[in-house]
Amino acid sequence: MQMRFRLEGFYIIPNFSQFPATTSFTRLTVLPASLFQPTRVQRSSTVCLLSLTQLSNFMVSNRLKSEKWMNVQVGDIVKLENNEFVTADLLLLSSSEPLNLIYIETAELDGLVSKYMNVNMNLFICYYCEVRCEPPNNRLDKFTGTLTVRGETFALDNERILLRGCTLRNTEWCFGLVVFGGPDTKLMQNSGKSIFKRTSIDRLMNVLVIFIFGFLAFLCTILSIGNAIWEYQEGNSFITFLPRADGANASLSAFLTFWSYVIILNTVVPISLYVSVEILRLGNSYFIDWDCKMYHVKSNTPAQARTTTLNEELGQIKYIFSDKTGTLTQNIMTFNRCSINGKSYGEVVDFAGQRVEVTEKTEKVDFSWNSLADPKFCFHDHKLVEAVKSGSPEVQAFFRLLALCHTVMPEEKTEGELFYQAQSPDEGALVTAARNFGFVFRSRTPETISLVEMGMPTTYKLLAVLDFNNVRKRMSVIVRSPEGKLTLYCKGADTIIYERLHPSSSKLITTEHLNEYAGEGLRTLALAYKDLDEDEFEKWKERHHEASTTVEDREAKLDTIYEEIEKDLLLLGASAVEDKLQDGVPQTIEQLAKADIKIWVLTGDKQETAENIGYSCNMLREEMKEIFIVAANTAEEVREELVKKMSPESGDEPPIEKSRLLGKKSQVVEDEKVDGEYGLVINGHSLAFALQKDMHLELLRTACMCQTVICCRVTPLQKAQVVELVKKHKKAVTLAIGDGANDVSMIKTAHIGVGISGQEGMQAVLSSDFSFAQFRYLQRLLLVHGRWSYLRMCKFLRYFFYKNFTFTFVHFWYGFFCGFSAQTVYDEWFITLYNLVYAALPVIGLSLFDQDVNDRWSFQYPQLYAPGQLNQYFSKMAFARILLHSCYSSLVLFFIPWAAMCDTVRDDGKEIADYQSFALLAQTCLLIAVSVQLGLDTYYWTAVNQFFLWGSLSVYFAVTFTMYSNGMYLIFTSSFPFIGTARNSLNQPNVWLTIFLTTILCILPVVAKRFLFIQLKPTINDKVRQAKAVPPPPPRKFPRRRISTRRSGYAFSHARGYGDLVTSGRFLRIPVKSRPLFPNAQVKGFSHLSQQCLQQMFVRLSISMRHQRQESVNLLLE
Repeated sequence: MQMRFRLEGFYIIPNFSQFPATTSFTRLTVLPASLFQPTRVQRSSTVCLLSLTQLSNFMVSNRLKSEKWMNVQVGDIVKLENNEFVTADLLLLSSSEPLNLIYIETAELDGLVSKYMNVNMNLFICYYCEVRCEPPNNRLDKFTGTLTVRGETFALDNERILLRGCTLRNTEWCFGLVVFGGPDTKLMQNSGKSIFKRTSIDRLMNVLVIFIFGFLAFLCTILSIGNAIWEYQEGNSFITFLPRADGANASLSAFLTFWSYVIILNTVVPISLYVSVEILRLGNSYFIDWDCKMYHVKSNTPAQARTTTLNEELGQIKYIFSDKTGTLTQNIMTFNRCSINGKSYGEVVDFAGQRVEVTEKTEKVDFSWNSLADPKFCFHDHKLVEAVKSGSPEVQAFFRLLALCHTVMPEEKTEGELFYQAQSPDEGALVTAARNFGFVFRSRTPETISLVEMGMPTTYKLLAVLDFNNVRKRMSVIVRSPEGKLTLYCKGADTIIYERLHPSSSKLITTEHLNEYAGEGLRTLALAYKDLDEDEFEKWKERHHEASTTVEDREAKLDTIYEEIEKDLLLLGASAVEDKLQDGVPQTIEQLAKADIKIWVLTGDKQETAENIGYSCNMLREEMKEIFIVAANTAEEVREELVKKMSPESGDEPPIEKSRLLGKKSQVVEDEKVDGEYGLVINGHSLAFALQKDMHLELLRTACMCQTVICCRVTPLQKAQVVELVKKHKKAVTLAIGDGANDVSMIKTAHIGVGISGQEGMQAVLSSDFSFAQFRYLQRLLLVHGRWSYLRMCKFLRYFFYKNFTFTFVHFWYGFFCGFSAQTVYDEWFITLYNLVYAALPVIGLSLFDQDVNDRWSFQYPQLYAPGQLNQYFSKMAFARILLHSCYSSLVLFFIPWAAMCDTVRDDGKEIADYQSFALLAQTCLLIAVSVQLGLDTYYWTAVNQFFLWGSLSVYFAVTFTMYSNGMYLIFTSSFPFIGTARNSLNQPNVWLTIFLTTILCILPVVAKRFLFIQLKPTINDKVRQAKAVPPPPPRKFPRRRISTRRSGYAFSHARGYGDLVTSGRFLRIPVKSRPLFPNAQVKGFSHLSQQCLQQMFVRLSISMRHQRQESVNLLLE
């Protein structure tokens, strides 16, 4: 279904309309195109028809009215002002900038904070126009529509649409027509639904509670059957002094006994468990909030646990889905190094020629001599400034190229304060570097570029822009200097530039410098130039004009024309820009990889940029056996590229485990062994095919076999779909981390959502479960807090079930000795206070403060994280072992005291074998045994643990002696019948011997098992805890250099450039006149650049090799 908008009387904005200001809208209708098709009149019930005789919401008779976003409707005209969010998907009508140029920030859509430009024709010049467009969809990179003006039709594409979520920048105002509003906007179409999140332990607990209820019914059934048999065989013997009520028989007695035992044995049902779990989770959440090591001082941002129900799942993460821009990187490019005429600049060395690590205390270059320099720009090599000031022709030509060859837009609101609007931050970094070194890009028109060269204003005529695209991987400009010299300047990927160099141009030393820069993780670019002949250029421009005016295969023909002139270039040098990662990102990723956590990067950025960041973060490494690139355009091609043979044992189809749980079918893709390490890079277009129902399992299989997966150019919805794919078909816990609104959908979809409070607002934080300021804090959140929370929760559950099952099973065994009469084995006050007072605080102390190892050892051995991923600490099998352990302990706790009390006398010869003495002995043995078991489970003793444990035992004995005293009996005779039992029983040596023997027998199997497992089959926890005698070494303070030979043309990480815009004249208000594309010019030669002497080259190489050898020694010593 297409949408059609008909607009009449379109002259309402003063200073832009050719008609008087009193003219207003006569009619504006919004209706689907299907309404005009007679064959589809039956669907008119779904048609939205709005007849607006006046625009009361926003514009009435040239007057604007403020209105809430919720009231924005299709067909409204909205005015946006600078720094305001776009309220809906708008068709740009007009703006305050010359010829409707606007700047928008798309951080909420694709994560990029750089400024983009959008250009549209002025629609306020027509009296009648009609807009037809596609129905609402989630394609952020595509829009199809037409604009009909007086019978003439124009195409509308994505470049003329302002999407909701963008922000208007550096533009005073603009007007737009609402095309999609509310939930129909592309941003909302990509938004995920809010999901109620529960941990895997919660889901397991629900299953176990159902089992426990069934188990309770089973125990009560056995005891009721026993009662029926006992009443039938022995009950008649007691009728004389215990007469039965009328109608009572064995069956009725068994029925009543069943429900009596349900009440007595109800302690097996973990009613208080959920309250204790919430207390535990709340405490662990506060530990995250209070962690000073996750506090970011610069932004004054602490870590925050925004939910208290997911802490333990932080210790079970298997897959991390991360955004790139703003999450892994700061999105800040800095000019770091350069090579000019065979000489490298940017490295800081001492007097001995040794390289010095650059820190904040390193002396910076003083640019005070340049009044137009950017005060934020930092550089540390003084030799480059000296070369510029000394008038070195090669160095000045280098920065002249950087100042001319680009599509940056300057903005100078006040004298001397320049602001550059660049489509990508890397291109802005190059122009800023040229600005600080004396070649200031000041302004531009469609025909000229104005520079300030070493304080002297200079204007170059811009003759042509040979724009960038993904195939060319370079861009060029043709300019004429004030002296009339005709020159082509070109910058691009070094491999592309080298293919087009003149045979006489030397590139050996520059190549070595490029390898050195790439080894440091910098993003490199080669620069070259060519002096043009006037006659040759005139012939070329004619062919260029023919190719640019053709209708079919225009881009291919232009590329061919560009190839003709971009040859026989002379190499100037190379630049190296650092895409600043956030502090500690490579180390964090390395640590998480050691913990067997797989990291997938889901970014809206270009493929090359995403790959470069992958190498910078050490996610992609040259040591990998192969890195697969999936960039096909059809479903079949995508299928062919996804089918990879990474293991000789892998079959043609992915191994799938089918299961059915509670009526729901599920397919789980099993893990496969891989021969080596692999990486996968897939773009958004191919991902759309791969996520289809018939191919998504193959995608998941291939991706899971790779160590690193990078999905680039993906939409927010695709991010959520990838996360959902892993959640649904892998037995793994997922975590999504991002910092922008484009990450909200995947944050909501993942088991755990983490938001980074960065430069892109708070949308991700508000939708997240945990938040902090830097990506590096993720390793502490998972490896420390997450692992501790999981360990504590599992210990708590194991101990909780153990103490409750042991407590209850003693009642069960006692039933066989009391005629199944539903008699309790313990004192009723002990039953009441057992879980409430005696055994409550010790287990809470264990669950809040216990640590198997401290945080430093957790970082030293990330492998400690693995048990949580495998659910080794608490599972159905662990629950079954707890059940057996409790059964054994209850047998010991019942029969040992029973045997010890049977036919036993006191020291004075009086009998001690009575029910009250046995009950006291049994409950005392129980409490001491479970307390000792708690002590065995405690790895980390604190004053709080000691106080809770010994305090609980002290409270038990104090309460027991008080309640069993004469005074309490005299005051409350019926409530405290155990008069004198405590003092008469606990003063006997055989009673304490029985308590000691019972405790030893309860813990003996546990101690023996642990001893044997530590000796024969130690876990990673056992090995680390045994090695804790020596503290781990402190972490290194200096970063490790990345060694690589891969290079990238970082300036071409963005989409197609602005070459057409720069030369079109659409961005400035200029007099309307006819002008040729290439004005006449005379040809003048350009002096060839000199080469650096070989002696300096060998000195530099020897210093570099010495430094690398020293680093290798340091690494070996570690």
